[in-house]
Amino acid sequence: MAHDPGTVRPQPQPSSCGDISPSPNINPKDKDPEHAVPAPPIEDYPLSRIEQVYRRLDARILPAFWTLYFLASAIRSNIGIAQTMNRSDAHDLASVLHLSPRDTSTALALFYVSYVLFDLPSNLAMSALSPRAWMARIVIAVGVVGTCFAAVEQAWSLKLLRFLLGMVTAGMWPGMAYYLTLFYPPSRTGKRIGMYYTAAQVSAAVVGLVSAGFQKMDGIGGIVGFRWMFLVYGVVTIAVGVSLLWWLPERPLAPGEKREERRWWLRWLPRSPEALRGEDAVVHYHDLRRVYHARRWTLRDLELVLMDWRLWPLVLMYFGVVGVGIGTQLYGNVIISAINPNFTGIEISLLFAPIWMMDLLAILLITPISDRFHRHRALFFSCSVLIQITGLLTVTFALSNHWARYGGLLLVGFGLGPTVPITMAWTSEIFQRRHREVGVAAASALVSGLGNLGSVTTTYALYTGWPEDAAKGPHQFRKSNLTMIGILCMSITSSVVMVVLLRVFGNEPSKRINSGTSSTVDTDDEYQDGAARREVHQRGFEGLWWWSKN
Repeated sequence: MAHDPGTVRPQPQPSSCGDISPSPNINPKDKDPEHAVPAPPIEDYPLSRIEQVYRRLDARILPAFWTLYFLASAIRSNIGIAQTMNRSDAHDLASVLHLSPRDTSTALALFYVSYVLFDLPSNLAMSALSPRAWMARIVIAVGVVGTCFAAVEQAWSLKLLRFLLGMVTAGMWPGMAYYLTLFYPPSRTGKRIGMYYTAAQVSAAVVGLVSAGFQKMDGIGGIVGFRWMFLVYGVVTIAVGVSLLWWLPERPLAPGEKREERRWWLRWLPRSPEALRGEDAVVHYHDLRRVYHARRWTLRDLELVLMDWRLWPLVLMYFGVVGVGIGTQLYGNVIISAINPNFTGIEISLLFAPIWMMDLLAILLITPISDRFHRHRALFFSCSVLIQITGLLTVTFALSNHWARYGGLLLVGFGLGPTVPITMAWTSEIFQRRHREVGVAAASALVSGLGNLGSVTTTYALYTGWPEDAAKGPHQFRKSNLTMIGILCMSITSSVVMVVLLRVFGNEPSKRINSGTSSTVDTDDEYQDGAARREVHQRGFEGLWWWSKN
C-alpha cells in the first residue's frame, strides 16, 4: 500500500504467509526470537494509512455487531409491542395470559434485575476467556430464551423467562464496548458504538412495522400473532449466534506471533480468520501497541477500578438516559395510544417506528462529531439530554394538539440517540487510560449494569406500573413523564460534575498501577503508542473534504 506523498521510510514487508519478515530493527521490549516484532518507525504512519486499517476492521466487526444487536434488541422489546397486538380480538399479551398491569410491569423489570446482577461477571469472563466465543454464547442463549417466549401460558412463566433473558443478555452491551477497545483507540469508539447502536433504533422501528404483519398472521396454525413474532425472532437469533463463531475475529496478535494451543475445552471452537494480516497488522500494532501488551488482571486490579470515583458520575449519567430510553421503547406505543385513543393497533405500530428513525438520525449525525471533539463529550451529552427534556415537556403539556404531543415523542427519540454511545465511549476513554484493559471491562459493565437500574424505575414504578398515574384522561402518565425529566436533569448534573472533577484531579494512569502494586504494570513509553500520542490533540474537522476546501 502506498503512503501519503512526501512520507518516505522503509517499511517491513509481509511474507507470503502473512507474517512479517525478520528485521534487524527490533523493539528491545520484544526480544523474543520466535516473535520478533519490527520496532515502530521514527515517524508515525500517515493518518490516511491508519484510517485504511480501521476501515478494514469496520468491515469485519461492525456488520456482525449490528446484526446481533438488532436481533437481541428485537427480542428484548417484543414484549412491549405484544401488549397492543390484536387487542380488538383479545389476542394481545395481557388478554391471552390474563395479566394485570402489575404483572406486566414486574415482568418488564425482572429483565433488568438479572441484567444488573450478571453484567459485571459476564464482562469479566469475556475479558478472561475468548471474547469471540463469549459473545456468540450470549447471542445463542438470547435466541433460545427468546424462542421459549412463544410457549408462555401464565404470568409466572413470562416473569421467569424475562429474568432468564436478562441473565443471558447480561454482558452483551458492555462486552461489545470492551471488544471494540481491543481493536480501536478510545477516541474512535464513540462513532463505532453509535454505528451498531443504530441497530436498536432500527430494530424498534422494524419491530413496530413488522408487528403489523404478525398481527395479520393471528390465528394461523392456531397460534396468536405475538407467539409467531417471538418464535421467528428467536430462531433467527440462534442461527446468527452460531455464525458468529466464524464471523468475529479473536483479539489481535502482534505480527509474527502465533496463537497458543487452545485448552481442551475450547478445541471444539472453529478457527476464525485473523482480523488483520501483513502490513495492516504492523500498522495496527504500532498505532495501538497498548492492546498487544495487556497483562492478566487480578482481583487487586478490579478493586482499584471499583474504588475509582470516576465510575459513579458515569453510572448516574447512564441511569437517566437509559431509563428514559427503555421507558420510551417499552411504553412508547402505550403513550401514543393515550395521546389519541382512537388510533388502531396497526396505526400505533406505524407511528411508533418514526421515533426510532429520529433516534438513528441523531446517532449518525452527532456521534462522529463527538469523536472528533472527544474532549467535549459532556457537552454533546448534555445538549442531547436537553432535547429529550423538551420533548417530554411537549408530550406532557401540549394537551390541545395530539400531533404536537406526538412530535414531542420524536424529539425524545432524537435526543436519546447519541447519549448512550457517548456515555460508553467516555467510559472506555477514561478507564483505559486509568486502569487499562480490566478498567474498560469492569467499568463498562458497571456503568451498563448499575445504570440499567434506571430501566427498572421506568418499567416497574412508572407508566402502567404506577396505577394512580395510568388513569385514563388527558393527564395520563403526566407524573411519569415529569419523573423522567427529573432523572434526566440528574444525568446532566452528573456530566457537569464529572467535567469539574476531571479538571481538578485529572485522569492520569493510576499511580498504584505504575508503582508495581498491580499486575498491570505499564510504562509511560509503552502506553504512548501512535494513537495515544494523537489523542493528546483533537482531530476536530481536520481531514473532512468540506473543511479542507475552506
